[in-house]
Amino acid sequence: MNWDIIEGKWNQVKGSVKEKWGDLTDDELTEMGGRRDRLEGKLQEKYGWTKEEAERQVDDFFREKV
Repeated sequence: MNWDIIEGKWNQVKGSVKEKWGDLTDDELTEMGGRRDRLEGKLQEKYGWTKEEAERQVDDFFREKV
């Protein structure tokens, strides 16, 4: 998965991310600006996941989307 592509399409994928992880707010998604590290960090914070779990969740989700 090429994260540069996701960053470039962030405004297009934000809705799908919000559907998947509904605890994320629109403001948080906008602040992330498509940065993977910020998304993973926020998922750890909101869902209590480990770094590894957040990475796996993001990988699995975007493997299907991109």
